[in-house]
Amino acid sequence: MAITALPPDTDADLARVTEALAMITPRWNVRILLALSGPPLRYSELTAKVPWLLDGQLHPKLKSLCDAGLVERTEHGARHVTYGHTDRAVTLLPVLPTIVTWAEEHLETTERPVPAIEQIEDSLTLLTRRHAAAILWVLKSRQEASGRTLARIVMPNSEYTNVYPPLRQLVTDGLVDTEGTGRPYRLSAAGEGLGPVLGSLSAWSAGQPLDQAARHPLWGNLQSKTAPRPWVSSRARPAPATPRPARVGGSSPGWHDSDLFSHATPARTKAAIPAGGPRR
Repeated sequence: MAITALPPDTDADLARVTEALAMITPRWNVRILLALSGPPLRYSELTAKVPWLLDGQLHPKLKSLCDAGLVERTEHGARHVTYGHTDRAVTLLPVLPTIVTWAEEHLETTERPVPAIEQIEDSLTLLTRRHAAAILWVLKSRQEASGRTLARIVMPNSEYTNVYPPLRQLVTDGLVDTEGTGRPYRLSAAGEGLGPVLGSLSAWSAGQPLDQAARHPLWGNLQSKTAPRPWVSSRARPAPATPRPARVGGSSPGWHDSDLFSHATPARTKAAIPAGGPRR
């Protein structure tokens, strides 16, 4: 069933990516998947790896990940049960460094080092806002579009004014730009930079090797690129102080899973930070 007025193939691609994001974005899901890297673990062993989760919180999370086909529960005996990655989850892990690369380039800077796991969670939160992925798809394909045009394509069975709250949120998040009321909308530099992330998620959700991300008909890097546009919604982000990790294709991650939990700190403040880039 079509969820937008996009062409059928594009609509199906968008639906798969939206479903994939819904699997991994809920709080703690990525951390649990990372904790399960390696040999299968008994419940008590997994609990020790995610001590911030209470027993009543971990069990339903595991069940949802099992239902999503990312975690496998194996009964070895009456009192011996282990949890481990499915093949589907194993192929998902190389997508995570691509998300970190985008986050380090485009998310706001902070006064402290941000662990990679938080970079991933912040990025996924931006992408799973209501109608965000569909709006990004349309703006990528059209270069720019009015609010009415976006409403007609993204939410064809709804009042056109309903498109403006998610649009304003995307502008606030730094993924979409506009020159003002009544002016067309277009992807910001950060929105354009999502190509490797969304291309990888598209390939993974379609069961394809991740190196197919570069051949994505919309987000792939084989098409000619337009010149970067100046930011409208926020100031330019300063160049990072440290080198960023290389983008990942179909190969294994260049980092260790433990790196994603480094620099563990309390949750960040939600107040806006006076630096360029999408808001966390």
